[in-house]
Amino acid sequence: MASPEDEVVGDADRLQAVRDTGLTAVADADMDRFARLVSRMLGVPVALVSMLEDARQVFPGMVGLSEPWARTRQTPLSHSLCHHVVASGEPFTVGDTRADERTAASPAIGDLGVLGYAGMPLTDDAGRVLGSLCAIDTRPRRWSDEDLAALRDLAAACSAELRLRIASSQRELARRGEARARERADVMQQRTRTALKRSQLLLRAADALADTTGLSEVRQRVRELVSGDLKPHYVGLVLAERRRMRRLIDRTGVAPVEYSYETYSIDSAWPTARAAREKRTVIVHSPEELAEQYGPDAVAAFGQLGLHTAVCVPLPGTVSSLGTLVLGWAHPYEIDVLEQAVLASLAGYTARAVERALFVDDRVHVAHQLQEAMLTDLPTVDGLDSAALYRPAAQADMVGGDWYDLYILPPVPDRGEDSATVALTIGDITGHDMHAATLMGQTRSMLRQADLDHPGKDPAHIVRALEHANRELLIGSSGTLVHTHLRPCPPPDAETWELTWTNAGHPPPLLALPDGTTELLHDHGTLIHPGLDPSPRTSHRRVLAPGTLLLLYTDGLVERRGADLDALTDRAARVLTTHRRDDLPALLSHLVDTVAGPTAPDDIALLAVRVKE
Repeated sequence: MASPEDEVVGDADRLQAVRDTGLTAVADADMDRFARLVSRMLGVPVALVSMLEDARQVFPGMVGLSEPWARTRQTPLSHSLCHHVVASGEPFTVGDTRADERTAASPAIGDLGVLGYAGMPLTDDAGRVLGSLCAIDTRPRRWSDEDLAALRDLAAACSAELRLRIASSQRELARRGEARARERADVMQQRTRTALKRSQLLLRAADALADTTGLSEVRQRVRELVSGDLKPHYVGLVLAERRRMRRLIDRTGVAPVEYSYETYSIDSAWPTARAAREKRTVIVHSPEELAEQYGPDAVAAFGQLGLHTAVCVPLPGTVSSLGTLVLGWAHPYEIDVLEQAVLASLAGYTARAVERALFVDDRVHVAHQLQEAMLTDLPTVDGLDSAALYRPAAQADMVGGDWYDLYILPPVPDRGEDSATVALTIGDITGHDMHAATLMGQTRSMLRQADLDHPGKDPAHIVRALEHANRELLIGSSGTLVHTHLRPCPPPDAETWELTWTNAGHPPPLLALPDGTTELLHDHGTLIHPGLDPSPRTSHRRVLAPGTLLLLYTDGLVERRGADLDALTDRAARVLTTHRRDDLPALLSHLVDTVAGPTAPDDIALLAVRVKE
C-alpha cells in the first residue's frame, strides 16, 4: 500500500504538470541561471532546480554536482531530499542531514555529499508542487533568515517561469480545442507573464544591488530597475537619520523640488515619514487623499513633481526603518497585492544596499579626514616658492595612501651650518583603504622623527632609519617615496640651492630648468617593504640655479590603464616647462587637469618648489 507521501508524488495531475513544463534531465539555460543565482546569493557549492517525476528526480537547472550526476542530471527517488518538499508542500531545511532522523539514512549523504539542505517549493498555477529550488552545502550549515528569504524570492521567480511554460503548453493544446479553452489559456498566460515580470524584477534587483557602494549609486540602480517595468514618473529614496528624514537628492537636476524639501521630521505629515514611522507600506491614491491626510509641504512637493498616485515602502533595518522607497505616477495607478509584495521585497534588497553604502561612506569619510589631516599647510621659506596639491581618485571609495610633506630642520652648528634645511617628501603607501591612510600617517610621522633624531644626516640615512623602525616595530608600511633636503649654498653662490635626494622606488622627480629644458632625476633604489632585506640607500646631489622648478609627484599623475607612461611623463614635462614661471598653485591644478584629467582612477599628490630669481 502506497504511503501518503508516495500518493502526492505520484499524483497524475502533478506529473502531467511536470511534463507540461517541458523540463527533464537535460540542461535548460534559464533553470541553470536560477541555480547559479542560488549558489552565488547563498554562498553554497551546489544548487539545483529539481523536478520530481514518478520514478526519479531530474535537474534541468544545476551547478556544482560531481560526476556522474553532473552528466546524467538525475538520481533515483531514493536519493531525493526534495520529495520532502513535494510531499509536504512546505519548505524543508536541514542543518546536518546526518543528525536528522528524517534524512540520516539517505544515500544522498554519501553519494552526493549533501550535509546542509534547504529546499523551497516550485508550484504550478493550481498550487501543485512540481519540485524544489534547493541550496546544498557539503558541510553542516545553519540557514539564516536572510538565506531563506532570498531562496524564497528566487523560488517564486522560478515558479513563475514554470507556470509560463505550462501555460504555453496548454495554450498550444487549446488552439486545437474550443474558443473558450483558448481564451482561458490566454488569460492564464497573461497573468503568468505579469507575475514573471515582477519576479524577474527581484532577480535583477538581487544582481544589481549586490555590488553597490555609494548611496547615489543605490538610488540610480533602483530607478533603473523599476523604470522599465513599473514605469513610475518619479523614484526617490528618503533616509531616516536621528528622527529626521533626509532625501537623497538627484544631483542631475531631474527633480529640483528635492532641494526644497531635503529634510523634515520623521513625525511630520508626510506619507514617506509615516511609512518609516509605522513600518508599513503607505499608498496615496489621489491628490485629494493626499490633501485630506497629509500636510501642506507634502501636497506642494507632490504637486511640483506632478504626481497623482504614490506608494511609500519602508526600508527594513535591523532595529528600525532605514527610510522609505518612493514611487510615484503622474496618472491613476492601481497597485495590487502582488505588486505590493514585489515592492516590499525590492525594499528589502534596497535596505541592505543602503546599510552597506552607509558603512562604506562612513569609513571613506573617516579615512579622508585622516588623510587630509596629514596634508598640512606648507611653511614659508625665504628664497623658495612652494605649493602642494592633493586630488582624490574619482571613485569615492578609493582612499589612497598618497602624501606630501615639507618642513624645516634646524641648522647643525657642529657641522658648520648657519642656515636651516628644508625637507621635502612625496610618498605613496600601498593600498586604497582605511588601513593605507593610517599607515601613511604613521610613516609620515616616523620620517619626520628620523630627520629630527639624525641631525645633519643625508636623506638616504634618514630613509634607512625609517625602514629600521618600520621593520622592528612591525608597522607594516610598504610603498614608495622620494625624500629630499634643500639647503642654500654658501657665498658666493648664495642664490643657488643644493638639492640632496634619495628615491625608494618612486616615479622620478622632474626639474624644469631656467633655460627651458626639463630633466628627470632617474636615480633610484628599491621600494620600502618590511619583507625585503635592507638594501643600500644612496643620496644624490644637484645644485639648483635661480628659476629652477622641482616637481615631486605620485604615480596617479602619469599612470593610467591603456596609456603610455613615458608619453604622459613627457606631457607633464612640457606643461611644467611652458608654465614654469606661473603662480605655483595654478600651475599644479593645470598640470593635473591636463595630464591626468578630471576622472583620474588613482589619488594624486604633487609638491613643487621653485628657487626664486
